[in-house]
Amino acid sequence: MCYTDDARPPLPPISGAAASQGDFELTASDGNKLMAYFARAEKPTGAGMVVLPDVRGLHEFYKELAQRFAETGVDAVAIDYFGRTAGMGDRSDSFEYMPHVQQTTPEGVASDTAAAIAYLKSKDGGAVKSVFTVGFCFGGSNSWNQSAEQPDIDGCIGFYGRPTRTEPFISKLKAPLLVMVAGNDAATTPEQAMEFKEQLEKAGVPFEQHVYEGAPHSFFDRSYEQWKDACDDAWKRMLAFIKTHST
Repeated sequence: MCYTDDARPPLPPISGAAASQGDFELTASDGNKLMAYFARAEKPTGAGMVVLPDVRGLHEFYKELAQRFAETGVDAVAIDYFGRTAGMGDRSDSFEYMPHVQQTTPEGVASDTAAAIAYLKSKDGGAVKSVFTVGFCFGGSNSWNQSAEQPDIDGCIGFYGRPTRTEPFISKLKAPLLVMVAGNDAATTPEQAMEFKEQLEKAGVPFEQHVYEGAPHSFFDRSYEQWKDACDDAWKRMLAFIKTHST
């Protein structure tokens, strides 16, 4: 897993306020009911973000991350993956997530993400004009995959995702990707990251890749003081990516 109960998202460089936030329930097109968390910007920019967690599902880290995005003017929704198999419930360290991870499907993730996108585009969700996804580890590749899965997506950001999970989708990727690589990630080697870059270039996929040399898996964490500069840079790159690709 990426983040423990003690992990906290780094603070963004531009900080405003979240007008409102809280837990709620989404319903996907296939009838699946899933836990979600919204955060509305006090001063919205017209951009929205769907936060795709790691294997933990809707953990507190991702709820707080949704709040941080709202503070930058980006309305956000963080979603849970496990409505189909675990129902609603606790996603703290005590949650046995792996049996549920193994039952997720790309189709299910895409359906749940689409429900979050529809919410963000609704009046209740902020009526955003541009929608992005961001994910971490398991969510990193899930986020990149939405470039192929969602007909109306403006960009997809992934931290330390596994390229092997996205390779089947490469020929269908259309929205720009932001690929954030931890340079000392045991799960994704530098060689795998370079191969992924070459595959994206060959397929003509619009993307940016940045490698944080020496950074470990899950470096995007406020408790990792030694990686503060990398976290600050990651925020700046995400916000620039959103601004560049917003309509």
